[in-house]
This record gives sequence, structure tokens and C-alpha cells, in this order.
Amino acid sequence: MTDSTQSIGIRDVARAANVSTATVSRALNRPDSVSEKLRDRITTAIRDLGYIPDASARALSSRRTRTIGAIVPTVDNAMFARGLQALQSYLASQNYLLLLATNEYDLEIELEQARNLVSRGIDGLILRGDARHPDLRRMLMAHAIPFVNVGVYDPDKPYPSVGVDNEAAGQRITRHLMDLGHRRVATVSAIHRNNDRAQARSRGVLTVLADHGAQPPAQWQMQVNYNLDEARQAARTLFGQDDHPTAVICGNDVIAYGVMLEAIRMGLKVPDDVSFVGFDDLDWSRHLNPSLTTIHMPTDEIWVCAGQWLTASLAGEPTIPHRELDFSLVVRESTAPPPR
Repeated sequence: MTDSTQSIGIRDVARAANVSTATVSRALNRPDSVSEKLRDRITTAIRDLGYIPDASARALSSRRTRTIGAIVPTVDNAMFARGLQALQSYLASQNYLLLLATNEYDLEIELEQARNLVSRGIDGLILRGDARHPDLRRMLMAHAIPFVNVGVYDPDKPYPSVGVDNEAAGQRITRHLMDLGHRRVATVSAIHRNNDRAQARSRGVLTVLADHGAQPPAQWQMQVNYNLDEARQAARTLFGQDDHPTAVICGNDVIAYGVMLEAIRMGLKVPDDVSFVGFDDLDWSRHLNPSLTTIHMPTDEIWVCAGQWLTASLAGEPTIPHRELDFSLVVRESTAPPPR
């Protein structure tokens, strides 16, 4: 950056746009408070001059940094990446910056990451699920930082949430298999530790199976990490003996990919010999051969709604603490009635 660029200030922008410095300040801090035509004129002046607003000065004057933090378990997950992209696009449209951290499904790590984000002056925080270290909520309340739980819908809790009813989603996908006639069903879920979404889905699945007298034996109830290698190992365990299930309910689409592809590699025909279902409806699910029956989750909408709740809360606007979004069953080629 040159010295001439460093010397450019808000007065230069105001002069180039032929407006007052107060108008430029409003356009930067509260874009909706100026007309679109005026905002475009100021934006053009900023771009032509190469002006970079001083974030620290703006934070001092408004007591806001216009920064939102988000903590997710991992970025090695297509659903998180997709949701975060939608969130970042929305926040950018509202002149907010997104700071991201991961917790590896560890509540102690999440607490430390939250402290780091708070120390950097975030205005609000988005958290995945509702499994929390007890000190985290106390810290956020002490610093008056609003937060919202994303990916879950729990109106019985006092903490704002935006998501789907994961237990109901588990019930829906299981009823699909029951309607087809399956009673020998295995489950390969994501690890339940500190993952209330996986726990809720499994709870819904097992409830419906029990209602139909199809409770799977312990060896057919497996938990694996979010990767293809462990999913394929689960398939080798399930189908490495003559007595195997006619259907497998997987905790997410990636796990379903691994289990189903390994079953095919072992010589089983899908869905003639065994059916598979997943959750999330990732893009690859409709391109597989056979394509995957799954539960569609409105990922983009969930994360954008969480961002909308935070920005509205920070603006002092009235907000609804809990918002439930609809999931849907997507039936494709990986499910059929069980073999006779």
C-alpha cells in the first residue's frame, strides 16, 4: 500500500461523491439509511479512490465491529461448507464480516475458540447444535453477545435456534423403509459424542423401528466418523456374514456413500439385495448409480436465517427466538422392497 493510499480518508470520499462526511459514515455503518442511488455514488467513490474504512475507528464510534463469529465442528463436511458459504454471502450483503473457527466436536475446544472470537470483538456468534460447555453461555451473556444455535429446532430451550426437527426426520426416513416392508434394518450413524443432531436422528429411527418390532441387534447399530473409510469398514462388518440386513439407515449422505459403495464392491445389488438411505441430500446423492434416497435439509436457508436473526437482534429489531424449517423425503433408486 502506497503512502498516497494510506492518506485517503472519509473526507476525500465525501468530496468525490459530493456529499457530507456524515452521509458517507451512514452509508458505511447503516447502508439502509441512505437511498440506493446515493449509496451507489459513495460506493463508486470508495472504489475509485481505493479507500479502506478503518474498522477499529468504526468500532469505537458505533461500539460494533460488524463481525459475526461462527464455530462449526469441522470444515471437512460438505453441509457445513455449503451453509457457511450461504451465510457469508448474506452477511456480506449486510456489510458484516464472518470469522470462522472449528471445535472438532470437543466442547473444551469450542469454549476456547469462543473466547478467542470474543477477544477479537465479534458482535454475535453462531453455534452448531445445542451441546455446549456450561461456561460458554455464561461468558456470552456476561459480554452481552447474542448467539443462535443452528441446525436444531428446540423451542423448549431458552436459547435461540434455527433448524429442523432432526428426530422427526429420522422417523420419516424410517417409515419409508417400513412402508416398503423392511424389518431387518441396520443403522450406521455419525458419532453421537457432543452431536445432538446425530443423537436426535438416531432416536427417531429407533423409535419407529421399535414400533414395528424391528429393533436392530446391537451389532447392527454402528457409529462412525464422518469419512468414507470408516463407512466402508462398517459395510464390511455388516455384510461380511450371511446374516445381514436388508436395509441400512445412514446418519448422513457421506456415510451412506461409503457403506453403499462397499456393499456393491462386495457383490450385493442395490436395491435388489439391500436398500440404503441417508440424510442431507448432498449434490452427489442424485448423481450416484444408483442414486441415493435421502432426507433433504434446507441447508442454505438455515444458515441465512441464523444470520438474519443475529443482524436483526443487533439492530434492535424484534425477533422470533425459534424457527423451524421443513425437511423433505427424496425417494430415489437406492430403496426398494426387501428381497423375498
